[in-house]
Amino acid sequence: MSSDVLALFDLDHTLLTLDSDEAWVEFLIEEGILDRAEFERANHELVARYRAGEATSVEFTHFYLSTLVGRDPDLLATWHATYLERKIRPAISASARALLDRHRADDHLLIMTTATSRFLTAPIARELGLEHLIATEPEMQDGFYTGKVAGTPNMREGKVTRLEAWLGERGLALAGFRQSWFYSDSVNDLPLLLRVTHPVAVNPDPPLAAVARMKDWPQIEIK
Repeated sequence: MSSDVLALFDLDHTLLTLDSDEAWVEFLIEEGILDRAEFERANHELVARYRAGEATSVEFTHFYLSTLVGRDPDLLATWHATYLERKIRPAISASARALLDRHRADDHLLIMTTATSRFLTAPIARELGLEHLIATEPEMQDGFYTGKVAGTPNMREGKVTRLEAWLGERGLALAGFRQSWFYSDSVNDLPLLLRVTHPVAVNPDPPLAAVARMKDWPQIEIK
């Protein structure tokens, strides 16, 4: 890790044209593993509670992690391979691969940092040729997922905390890089976007687009 330039990439709606958690749920419904009506009812109730200030973003993480609870890990791996082929590969655009290749060609240190679970995103990182991944860690007990998060969720301010810890474990620091890039679509990533030297808004949601205009940050489309 001798590079003095850091390149960070969000996953959902940034390197992918979709949300990987939502695509996973849709895959499970298509396979008859989840009941669409039951899941959508639970999701609607959680969204309503969130908007009322009665639910946290971590509860959304637990909600998606619940799809893993009690499942045999080998079976989950088999499902994931099909999900990757059916849902994820078609959602990786040529422009996303080209962006990664440009940073690789300049010998930058590339890291994918995502709020989505490591279960879903580790194979996606491999598909993208990304060696380094910081993701939300799903808790396991006795070889099975519990549906809870282990440690700090990799979201909002947690992305800064987790990145600093990851770098610190390797004798590095964010401030020690000559340049640092972060590509993201979401205003939820503002804490980390504000910490890098080159924040880039990718397919930004309206709140992030407004911040990008105000701060004169680059805005790009990856489709």
